[in-house]
Amino acid sequence: MLNNQVSKAVRLALAFGAASTAAFSASTFAAEEESAEKVERIEVTGSRIKRTDMETASPVQITTAEEIAVSGFTRVEDMLNSLPQLEASSTAFQSNGATGTATLDLRGMGSQRTLVLINGRRAQAGGIYTQSADVNQIPASLIQRVEVLTGGGSSTYGADAVAGVVNFVMNDKFEGFAVDVGATAYQHDNDNDYIQGLMDDQDFDYPTGSSGLDGSSFDFSATLGGSFDGGKGHAVGYITYNKQNELRQGARDYSSCALNAAGTSCGGSGNAVVPNFYVSSPTDDGAFDWSDYDYWTLDGTGGFENSVGNLYNYAPINHFMRPDERHTFGLFADYEINDNFHPYVEAMFMRDRTTAQIAESGTFFNENYNIDYDSPLLSDQQRQDLTDRFGLTSGDQFATYIGKRNVEGGPRADQLEHNSFRLVLGTEGEINDMWSYDAFVQYGSTSSSSAYINDFFGPRIATALSANGEDCATSDGCIPYEVFEFEGITSEAAGSLTGTAILNGVTEQFIVGGYVTGEFDFGLPSSDYPIAAVFGTEYREETFSRTADEVYAQGLLLGQGGTTKSLNGEYDLTEFYTEVSLPILEDAPFAKSIAVDLGYRWSDYSTSGAEPTYKLALDWNVTDDWKVRTSYNRAVRAANNGELFANQSTGLWGGTDPCATDSPSLSAAQCANTGVSASQYGNVSASPASQYNGFFGGNPDLDPEIADTITFGIVANPFEGFNFSVDYWDIELEDAIGNINPEEIVTNCALTGDAVFCDNVQRTSGSGSLWIGDGQVVATNVNLGKLHWEGVDLSANYDVEIAGGMLKANLIGTYMLSKEYDNIPGVSEAYDCVGTLDNSCFAQPEWRHVLTLSYDMDTFWRATAKWRYFGEVSDYSGDDTLAQGGISSQSYLDLKGSFTINEYTSLLVGVNNVLDKEPPLLGGSLSTNANAIAGYYDTLGRYFHTTISFKF
Repeated sequence: MLNNQVSKAVRLALAFGAASTAAFSASTFAAEEESAEKVERIEVTGSRIKRTDMETASPVQITTAEEIAVSGFTRVEDMLNSLPQLEASSTAFQSNGATGTATLDLRGMGSQRTLVLINGRRAQAGGIYTQSADVNQIPASLIQRVEVLTGGGSSTYGADAVAGVVNFVMNDKFEGFAVDVGATAYQHDNDNDYIQGLMDDQDFDYPTGSSGLDGSSFDFSATLGGSFDGGKGHAVGYITYNKQNELRQGARDYSSCALNAAGTSCGGSGNAVVPNFYVSSPTDDGAFDWSDYDYWTLDGTGGFENSVGNLYNYAPINHFMRPDERHTFGLFADYEINDNFHPYVEAMFMRDRTTAQIAESGTFFNENYNIDYDSPLLSDQQRQDLTDRFGLTSGDQFATYIGKRNVEGGPRADQLEHNSFRLVLGTEGEINDMWSYDAFVQYGSTSSSSAYINDFFGPRIATALSANGEDCATSDGCIPYEVFEFEGITSEAAGSLTGTAILNGVTEQFIVGGYVTGEFDFGLPSSDYPIAAVFGTEYREETFSRTADEVYAQGLLLGQGGTTKSLNGEYDLTEFYTEVSLPILEDAPFAKSIAVDLGYRWSDYSTSGAEPTYKLALDWNVTDDWKVRTSYNRAVRAANNGELFANQSTGLWGGTDPCATDSPSLSAAQCANTGVSASQYGNVSASPASQYNGFFGGNPDLDPEIADTITFGIVANPFEGFNFSVDYWDIELEDAIGNINPEEIVTNCALTGDAVFCDNVQRTSGSGSLWIGDGQVVATNVNLGKLHWEGVDLSANYDVEIAGGMLKANLIGTYMLSKEYDNIPGVSEAYDCVGTLDNSCFAQPEWRHVLTLSYDMDTFWRATAKWRYFGEVSDYSGDDTLAQGGISSQSYLDLKGSFTINEYTSLLVGVNNVLDKEPPLLGGSLSTNANAIAGYYDTLGRYFHTTISFKF
């Protein structure tokens, strides 16, 4: 029976291609006649039961180290975001609101629903702005493979594995000494006639012709590994360094102006170089009189004039790609004292510094200032204008909201730093011939900081204007703010009005866990195989502490869009779990083998109580070459520290107010539901920057999310050289944790008049604005309704010998069937985001794939071509000219060449996006940065990369 088990295991592994056969060493086959235990078993993501093949009942997409290297990307998130199962999350292509981290988002369900593992164990939270793992800490040079489990994995790994799991398997058995040195750069031909024409209309500057090589980076890694003490021990150490240079939006013509929401003109900000003013007589209580006001700017001759089109093009100075400097180093080591005691250690450290630069600060129409008619800041002509328009005379005051851009003081910048440390101490070994164990203690910590510099310090503005009772003349160091004098502000005066805000935080994760795995000495009567099982327990603590200085906490910097509060929270949980693999039968007609996998996990959270998760999976090998697999998973995600304990505070959201402009998209009656009066209708101003005020924050009473995941797939090797897998998946999530899109709140309030929406729309009294003054939309965290995602994943491989060489083809694709939101069942209308483009939906095409062709003649060179394809996103009901009819399909061609110089040296050169295709451009309310969906579609043009590798 033992010999029979070995031969069946080997045949099963061989049936599914090279990826599976790689799990076997030469000694495995030599020992076939000795015992079944000599078959090398591996742990594949989705189960802790070690098995002899990598094709499990759960669909797992595997990306090898070679594929990672050939991609040419120096950032792990860029490589993984090229997979069709992932959407772009936090990337280097974000500036305004950047966290400084890199996170992964499976299926577009949110990075908080994607569990990131390193060697099968959790990665800690990324820092002060995110509770998701920061993959910056993972050295690309040491990755052996990346396993992406698409579908729930909570019964195996616990919370957060709702959309799936990304497991980075490190090459902790590396032998030798390796050094990789690489460089990358972008290049683009600036020839976009459409957007250049829009900038010509505004007399804006922009680049033309070739950009040359820019946005360059330098990458270095060194790895040393080997065995010691006669092979009992093994250690691998690594060190990496990466330097990414900045690229500003002004380096590309298509990002050199900020498009308006419709995408029909170069918009910008009403906080202009030459300031804009809302001006009125004050009401009896000193407030701005929105029933009788003018919108003025300076006429250049000492007076006021009506402001028409006086906007500031803030785009060029914003970062398109942030500068970044990152150091990592670490150690993986193990030592086999005996068969029963095999201790190991994993230690990883990262230090990352980045700067997120955006346009200069401004007064942002943040506050109503009451200024004396007799103020020395005003000219005689301006006083006369106030008299002529409002009848004001000496001794009176006027009320004003000011929009002045601080171009004299330079751009704002958020200096972000992250220091992460991860340590695992554990031991594994055999209990007896049938059972083994693995026990570990894990500690992970990320300390991070934000120093926001060169932003206007709000309290100083009123003093410098001698407004609202403040007096600059009696304040030490005060320099009058000559905002009413044409180009009258000096850099010294501007500098005296800025401040710095500091935010520091630490997130900590502590885990104690262990499990036993093995086989019983019995099985089902219908099977020759024994029953295999895992029994484990885990205790985990998650702690988060973020300390904001007074400047952040009170929102005293005008360019922050609101307050950033301190946050302190923690929770812990105790878990028990088990998995059982039941071989049902073998060698029956139409059933080479059938096995059922069961899993159950009981998790007791200190915040929300106990929740079970479980799974049921069927693995049916019809023949040696055909497999059918299906699974059901119950997944749970409890709220994280940020969702639970974040203080409620103001911030900004991007989108449109459907009741703004002189021709609102909604009727007067509908807008009345949102708080717009009859006199205000048609007179509510839209934000030129497509940014509005919101009120956001945590909720300690959140319930866990509950998800049910179903998969059904076929894996086959129908003929020599060709194998494929097709997997259908369906994820339905209830009690989704999040906040309703503020624009959706406004729209649903208008359409339904329901208080559940309308109570959260708070317009500025008088103006009806959601961006001037105290107008805002309340969108704090709640348990929403349902999310329903479903689709089909395809993977295919074909190898054929041509002209003395081997041609290999690999296709990975995803077809999305449904991406449905039902935020408040029975109240709001459910909507599907597949193929849909609007402010509530990410640009999710129905079909997306990556096709890779490589040719190798087993000589000194190898060529690779890759076709990355995004299907069209065609369902769009708005009036956006650029998005009319949606986004057309996008294709990108990558070409690579690998060369072996000698036995120690190799060279990789390549160009991604060979045809220099621009990203699809969108209006200001739809883009994520620089008129594009940055980091998802190729963003900066051609990407050149080269790496020289030395291995000894």
